[in-house]
Amino acid sequence: MSTEPRINDRIRVPEVRLVGPNGEQVGIVRVEDALKLAQDADLDLVEVAAQARPPVCKLMDYGKFKYESAQKARESRRNQQLTVIKEQKLRPKIDKHDYETKRGHVRRFLEGGNKVKVTIMFRGREQSRPELGYRLLQRLAEDIGDIAVVEAAPKQDGRNMTMVLAPTKKPVGRKPAAAATSDAPVEAEA
Repeated sequence: MSTEPRINDRIRVPEVRLVGPNGEQVGIVRVEDALKLAQDADLDLVEVAAQARPPVCKLMDYGKFKYESAQKARESRRNQQLTVIKEQKLRPKIDKHDYETKRGHVRRFLEGGNKVKVTIMFRGREQSRPELGYRLLQRLAEDIGDIAVVEAAPKQDGRNMTMVLAPTKKPVGRKPAAAATSDAPVEAEA
C-alpha cells in the first residue's frame, strides 16, 4: 500500500470535506465539484486525512508540497546527532604510563563528542580480584570528571567489567563568541 496521499482523480469517494488553498474551510462538497474548483484554481486536490468521515481534501500545489516536505525531512536528518560509542580496553595490572596513554585516548574521544565504553579485561586469576578493575574504573572516572559523566556504572559481565562515559554538555560554540565580543570593545577603544 502506498504512503503517498491520493490526488485528483484517484480520490474515489462521493463527497469530501474541502479545505481551501489558504486553509479556509469550504465545507462538505461532491468530489466532482472539488475537482472542478481545483482545475479552476490550477491546483491539485490532495487527500489530507483519508480516515476521516468524509475524507478531508485540500486544494494545493502537490509538486510544491512534496518538495517542501522533502526539504523538511532532509533538514531534520541533518539536525540529528549520531551517537558513536568508542571503546577503550584496559587490563587490571596496567602500567602507569600505559594508563596515562589510554586516559588520553578516552579524553580525546569525549572531547570529540563521543561516548566511551571502558572495558577492563580479566584473565586467569585476575577474575578473583574484580575490585582491582572497579578501582581502576573509579580512578579513570575521577581523572576525567571535568569533561565526562558516568552514564553506566561499572558492572561485571563474565570476564569483563564495563563502564560507559558520556561527555558533559558544554556550549562549545558559545565560548569563542563570548571571547570575540569581549575582545571587540577593547579593539574599539584602542
